[in-house]
Amino acid sequence: MGLPGHATPDGTDRYRRRMGARIAEGHFRLFDGLWLSSMGLGTYLGDEDARTDQQYHEAITRAVGLGCNVVDSAINYRHQRSERAVGEALGSLVRSGRAARDEIVVSTKGGFVPFDGAYPEDPRAYLQETFIRPGIMRPGDLVAGCHCMAPTYLRHQLERSRQNLGLDCVDIYYIHNPETQLQEVSREQFHHRLREAFRALEDAVARGLIRMYGTATWNGYRQPPTARDYLSLSEVLARACEVGGPGHHFRVIQLPLNLGMPEALARTNQRVDGDWVPVVEAASRLGILTVASASILQGQAAHHLPPSVGEALRGLATDAQRAIQFVRSTPGLGVALVGMKQIAHVEENLATAGVPPARPEDLQRALGRYG
Repeated sequence: MGLPGHATPDGTDRYRRRMGARIAEGHFRLFDGLWLSSMGLGTYLGDEDARTDQQYHEAITRAVGLGCNVVDSAINYRHQRSERAVGEALGSLVRSGRAARDEIVVSTKGGFVPFDGAYPEDPRAYLQETFIRPGIMRPGDLVAGCHCMAPTYLRHQLERSRQNLGLDCVDIYYIHNPETQLQEVSREQFHHRLREAFRALEDAVARGLIRMYGTATWNGYRQPPTARDYLSLSEVLARACEVGGPGHHFRVIQLPLNLGMPEALARTNQRVDGDWVPVVEAASRLGILTVASASILQGQAAHHLPPSVGEALRGLATDAQRAIQFVRSTPGLGVALVGMKQIAHVEENLATAGVPPARPEDLQRALGRYG
């Protein structure tokens, strides 16, 4: 039995108000009644050891205290250890009264085959004994030796994620990098698999296991339409409408956006209502929340920025803050995820919450001068 409940409008508003005047206007954004912090904490990087587990525990605790109420993970991050660290931190926060379950938005992902705590001696035997022999997936469901989105597999992975996180209900559940499937299957087969995956996730919503779902991608939504792994957001949304009708729960996309990877803001590769627009604008038009991953490109966009970027993005003390400010200020964007496991980085990065988002013209100046 995990923590009961889920993020709610009342809970997230209570959290927002508790943060007080030190948080600038525009840091919290309203989506589907939920107040989301413009920065979320990601848990991708780090060694698979107890020290890193503890670092994430402490970082999440500190971040929640400083105005971050979005925490993101995936079952394959650090061989399930990141989800477990998130679960330990959330449980401790709730038990101590420092936060309530209904104040925190928790997201995770399924799709890539996860190991369990550490890399196994024989990965093929692990895959066979853990997933194929019990019937959780069929060999033909597996793509690139590492990716599956068959309904039976996603149901199994969601149940394991709920156990790892210690939650009865996950707020946002993503299919992780679905474009991986296009390496080996036709686009027609891909859309069939996506439709059946969404059908399973609509059922998970109906059963109270998740609140909404989406796709967390790396290349798919940023690519030119001619690319093999290109994803059309309108076509993906259509699959959700086919199984969920107008009340479907496909509500969120996640993709990289940073000063070095600006395609989600700058590349007009998505067609909506006859217009070609960037994916962030497309999502906004379609009523879908966009969450940015890799906001500081695993640290690469957080150092040695040209001084002119600082001139465009004022009021900030460090390059990491400027890189985050660029992403969180993107019109139509909901949350900028930043991987954080050091307390010092949490405090540095969350200081950005005290600065209002930059103007669109400042973003264009910063992007032009960075490039």
